[in-house]
Amino acid sequence: MAYNNEQTVQIFTDGACSGNPGPGGYGALLKYGDRIKELSGYEADTTNNRMEMTAVIKALMQLKKPCRIKVVTDSSYVVKGMTQWVPVWLKRNWLNSQNKPVLNRDLWEKLIELSKRHQIEWIWIKGHNGHPENERCDELARSALKNCQ
Repeated sequence: MAYNNEQTVQIFTDGACSGNPGPGGYGALLKYGDRIKELSGYEADTTNNRMEMTAVIKALMQLKKPCRIKVVTDSSYVVKGMTQWVPVWLKRNWLNSQNKPVLNRDLWEKLIELSKRHQIEWIWIKGHNGHPENERCDELARSALKNCQ
């Protein structure tokens, strides 16, 4: 597969939830060269983990061709899921280490599907730590959440 070699697409994401479960919002910021695109949205009844995953999914859905990507998120759930847990879950037929069905399987499957055509580096950062793009995504998610309430 030929990847876009000019530059790496940077994707920054965050999710927010009022109650867990409860109303939630997500925010994503895509950077490619000097271009920036922001995304946000909400769901009336969701969880924080689902919003974290949805932010990445919505961002990946924006890409029209195979790319090199850096996904930067404060969600260790998303990063560990995509780098460590998914291969184990697939071998175990979507059962976790407690032999129970994996939560959010629908979103994991969508994330796997969207990731297949790209070369992705998954990067975890500490949230609410002054990272400009992460702070912006948090603002987007919280603003979307207010639209839902």
